[in-house]
Amino acid sequence: MEQTLVIYCHPYDGSFNHAILNAVITGLQRKNVAFQIIDLYAENFIPVYTSAELALFNTGKTLDPLVSRYQKMLKKADRLIFITPVWWNDLPGMLKGFIDKTMKKNFAYSPTRTGISGQLTNIKTAKVLTTSTSPTWYLRLFCGNAVSRSFVKTTLKQLGIKNTSWQNFGRIGSKSVKQRTDYLSALAKQI
Repeated sequence: MEQTLVIYCHPYDGSFNHAILNAVITGLQRKNVAFQIIDLYAENFIPVYTSAELALFNTGKTLDPLVSRYQKMLKKADRLIFITPVWWNDLPGMLKGFIDKTMKKNFAYSPTRTGISGQLTNIKTAKVLTTSTSPTWYLRLFCGNAVSRSFVKTTLKQLGIKNTSWQNFGRIGSKSVKQRTDYLSALAKQI
């Protein structure tokens, strides 16, 4: 049975990101897709390395029980869905810290002479759903396209995930209630 892992990164349950999370859950439930959720803020994930944790970097081990739990969830997943805002033209530090601390050597990747070899090949697809104040075209053309270029097309692929995509709901502050509702409806069907 396919397993979807939703990685949610937003601290406020009144946000549009939270509405996206609910739409994704609705869509997965309608299609009877098994899923789990990692809610980084609600689970009080600490996205920074301690000195003791960083000392284990070359071994690929961890002292953080949440990292161990998240790794087990990642190994069971066939599909990832990230839900996060775009803050200052990039991913929030919390999500970056999740990648830094969870995607360990010998778990998520192995070093090679020319870079790294991704080990999360069990994950067939990853979809990154974001919201931003800026229009999507502005993020792509004038802000370095960090989410797509660095995270989606580079980091996720380096982890062994071949089929990746990014969908941004830009200019969030100027969207009408109807536009927001239509987007959530379409997203629940699409998922």
